[in-house]
Amino acid sequence: MAFVQPVVLRDRGIRLEPLALAHEQGLKAAAADGELWRIRVTSVPEPEHTLAYIETALKMREAGHRFAFAVIEESTGTVLGSTSFHDILPEVKRVEIGYTWYARRVQRTHVNTTCKLLMMGHAFDTLGCHVVGWRTDNFNFASQAAIERLGAKKDGVIRGHALRRDGTIRDTVMYSLRAGEWPEVRAQLLYRLALRD
Repeated sequence: MAFVQPVVLRDRGIRLEPLALAHEQGLKAAAADGELWRIRVTSVPEPEHTLAYIETALKMREAGHRFAFAVIEESTGTVLGSTSFHDILPEVKRVEIGYTWYARRVQRTHVNTTCKLLMMGHAFDTLGCHVVGWRTDNFNFASQAAIERLGAKKDGVIRGHALRRDGTIRDTVMYSLRAGEWPEVRAQLLYRLALRD
């Protein structure tokens, strides 16, 4: 049995549902809001590669390495983007959260905080994870700031770690949050969301 089982998570008008082929057009539209695939430090698919992006995510789910979600606005059914559990390590009860991107119109809104609360809650409270991790490109300063706002701690930098889509080699900045830190982080994120209400 896979460590991460299919589940639908919802809160504050946002629904995370298992990514499926049916989300192709919605993902294309979300990525088009800001032409996100043009940002060299992200993994957002080009419109013509959206189907392959989903198929790859589904193969990784089947192998137990990644579980991708579509991020849905509940009131309209609109796809806002995608996020995933990945680098799933059941033996040490660790997952990472990544492959995250949203339509430009919902960036820096409650959407990312809500998604991360749902995913961290599922990881720590349901799956019993000891650690949740994040990784990002050393030049993706917006992503680094967003991860740090969640309360994650910077573990370090892995130099010469991965290829970017343009063929250059990136350094990867690693972050993590331990189970013992989760209650305080959850309280702080809920407080921040309450200020938006």
